[in-house]
Order: sequence, then C-alpha cells, then structure tokens
Amino acid sequence: MEPVEINAGTCYLRAFRADDRLDDRPALVKAFSDPAMRRFVRAYRIETIDEAGDYIATRAREWKLNQRASWAIAEPTTGFLLGEVGLKNLHPSALSPPEAAIWVHPVTRKRGVGAAALSAAVRFGFGALELARIDYVCDEDNTASAALAARCGFTYTGTTTGVDGLPAQRWTITSGAQEAAPGR
Repeated sequence: MEPVEINAGTCYLRAFRADDRLDDRPALVKAFSDPAMRRFVRAYRIETIDEAGDYIATRAREWKLNQRASWAIAEPTTGFLLGEVGLKNLHPSALSPPEAAIWVHPVTRKRGVGAAALSAAVRFGFGALELARIDYVCDEDNTASAALAARCGFTYTGTTTGVDGLPAQRWTITSGAQEAAPGR
C-alpha cells in the first residue's frame, strides 16, 4: 500500500518526511522528550535525529508491507508536525483486530487536532480499507486519550492488557457507528 494524504480540515495527514523541503525529525525528537509522551507512548524512544530518521523509515516500511497506515498530522499551511495518527494490525496475518493509534505534539494539545485526525483515519479505515471494526487501546490512566476515543465515536468495551503488559482500556468502533460519530 502506498501512503495517501488526507485533508482533515484543521490539519492534513501525510507521510513523515526527512528531506531538503520538509524535515519532521527535529519535531519528533522534541515531541518524544515530553513527559506525557514518555509516560504513555512507552514502545518508542526517540532521542536523536538518527533515531527519528529510523522511526520515519519504519513507518514507510510498514505502509509498503500493508501492516500499518501511519500519517504525520501536519499544519495545513506550514507542514509543521503536530502529531501522528495511524491504523495498525492491518495485515491479514495480524493476531489482533485493526487498531487506531494517535499522539499529539505537546504544543498542539487541546486544539481539536487529535479528534480531526483520528476521525479522518477511521473514515479511511472504513472507506478505503473496508474494515468492519477498529479498536483503540490506551493506558488506563490516560484520561485525555479515553476522552478522545469517546469524542470520536468509540465505545468503551472494557479493560485489556497493553503492548507493554500494563492495564489498558479498550474502545471499539464499527463502520455503522462511525457514520453517526460526532467527529465526522
């Protein structure tokens, strides 16, 4: 699968970049140094420009292997990195259902960008990928993430274990329910 761009209104979704016209690596390093990011996005550590480059290369590879559709959430006029949203567990051999994931750059929080980006990614999943269901898993203490899931039409379905073995909340949305979601 090739990356696609999505106009989400207050932001646009595009592939991560590290080239002579646009370089997301410094913003990635800054975002991942945030205490909230370190607390709730434990699967990744990005502390250097080289590590940010590796992260960008991984996301590009995941698109090509049909494992994950991942977008840089970008400011529409400058292209500045505002966060990341994605759909993972997309390959038919995945052991878990398709799942949405998102993080928002510390300078961008509480501006509605997360809801716009997550809603757009979910619409892509149901429309272009023809998914029937998308899950959303967040740390049990991440109240902002849980509130975002609810705002975007996900329904709380119970507790689960996160990828790091810690307790987490599981939220689910189905294609019919997404049609009526407030973030649409």
